[in-house]
Amino acid sequence: MFRRRDETTPPTPQTPTTARVTTVLGGGISIKGNLGGSGSVRIDGGYEGDINLSGMLVIGETGRVTCEQITANVVVVSGAVKGNITAEKVEIRASGRVWGDVTTAAFSTEEGAFLKGRIQMEEEVEIEVDDVLEPEEQED
Repeated sequence: MFRRRDETTPPTPQTPTTARVTTVLGGGISIKGNLGGSGSVRIDGGYEGDINLSGMLVIGETGRVTCEQITANVVVVSGAVKGNITAEKVEIRASGRVWGDVTTAAFSTEEGAFLKGRIQMEEEVEIEVDDVLEPEEQED
């Protein structure tokens, strides 16, 4: 009924299951701008600009984000982030690098992760997402 776990097998890393990734910025792609709205996003390419999401943000191992502020419910960093992070939960994986301050209610890192900045732990972090901006109507 119960099996003993093999001591030589390393535990599998846990992935946040709070949301399914609905948008992917693939490797080899680079974008400048501001990203906002609801949903979960994975960045494997280059991104420059602020991010304000109601959902999960995953920065893959090849992902590079430069911004002033990232705001999301969950932020998982396996790549590089140069900017501040505010989230309910922040995970920095072994390959993750963050240069900036982190404000969060739950924080975890793996051995080898890098953070140059301050961590401010709060009992609760409220995420406010700005309305998604609609493109201005063009006059004919």
